[in-house]
Amino acid sequence: MKRVVIIILDGLRRDLVSPATTPHLAGFAAQAEWFEDYRTVFPSCTRVVSASVATGCTPARHGLQGNSVALIEAGRLVLRDAGDPQFLQHKRRVTGSSLQVPTLAERVKTVGGQIVFSNVSPGAAYAHDPDGHGFVYHRAGSFGPGRIEVAAGDRLDVTLDSRGDASMTARFIDDVLVRRRPAVGVLWLGEPDHIQHNAPLGSPDHLAVLAEADRRAAEVIAAVERQRDQGEDILLLIGSDHGHQTVEDIVDIDAALITAGLKANHASDEILAISNGTSALIYVDSQRGPPLQNVRSFLERSDWAGQVFGPDELDRVGQAHTGGLAFAVSMRSSDVPNRFGIRGSSLAAKPALGKPDRLGCGQHGGLGTYEQAPFLMAWGKGFRPGQIRTSPARVTDIAPTVLSHLGLACTGMDGEALQQAAALRSETRAMTA
Repeated sequence: MKRVVIIILDGLRRDLVSPATTPHLAGFAAQAEWFEDYRTVFPSCTRVVSASVATGCTPARHGLQGNSVALIEAGRLVLRDAGDPQFLQHKRRVTGSSLQVPTLAERVKTVGGQIVFSNVSPGAAYAHDPDGHGFVYHRAGSFGPGRIEVAAGDRLDVTLDSRGDASMTARFIDDVLVRRRPAVGVLWLGEPDHIQHNAPLGSPDHLAVLAEADRRAAEVIAAVERQRDQGEDILLLIGSDHGHQTVEDIVDIDAALITAGLKANHASDEILAISNGTSALIYVDSQRGPPLQNVRSFLERSDWAGQVFGPDELDRVGQAHTGGLAFAVSMRSSDVPNRFGIRGSSLAAKPALGKPDRLGCGQHGGLGTYEQAPFLMAWGKGFRPGQIRTSPARVTDIAPTVLSHLGLACTGMDGEALQQAAALRSETRAMTA
């Protein structure tokens, strides 16, 4: 039986995978194929990436535009937090679908199924399988087929920290890898993303948690190796969903819109600037909002806006001019190091809904060099041990790669299978080169 195991170390940027910081992952690179030009989607946020991993599609196709979004409800733009446990069910009621394309869980439900263990936000966890085709285990609620909650003794009761990740990993190995053996098993760790939002990158606290996450990866690698020694054909994919940059300053975009005369007040909904960390999604009511050209002019002359994408340019970042979304902004970023020598800083858009954004700590969401530099390694058929793939790879390639290993069709996706047979144009070199 062919199987695929996916491990995600949330928020781990590629340049922090090294013998000094993650010795187990660095050592594993000698067994796996490493992807040197691996990028994520925009916004580079976990809920969006989870949907893209699940569907092989960009936000324009799967319909989850950001970590926080606006939905048109009763003719008005309404700010919604996509991390809320009920968000995707609410989105289905409002728009007619949770996600607009099939997920891996739906595609493999009759050929071994999918089981997801996730310790990030509820919305990100449920984005893997919002319609209940397989199993999703999360501390906010664990569900099986039909989105029926699992029995009390089967729930995932963990904390969002290294200790919770350790407990979840042990259970994943025993329950998913060894006992139940689904076609697709996903383990999505909450660290090091959680600590990176709460401590400076490169600080002792950050490095200690990063070392713990590295140990979790090593435990799964060893468990997969044991199963492969027993004759199982398992493709192991280990990576991250996005990177992080240091928050340099925080910008209240709504306040700037009010000052510019484009928005009446913070409570008005004719135009919404919705923070997605180091990016923002600008929604404009087509009937009541300001002229789009006025909004464009305002954004383009704002020194905090690093890159601006208007209605006719959203496709360049995998978005679409639908549902009121008119502009996407990647906040200004630079290569300046923080006090621990970790390069990359960004402005962050002031978050709504009372959420904190901590100066000097990590954040993501935009197109900055390091937040757009997650890592990926593949170990199994179609991949060459100890090689570096230099041709482009994207988060949207994960789902078709999974389906290709399982011998299933991967039509209707934006990504492509990464197996060597499907990437003959790629360039590789030895890890020791």
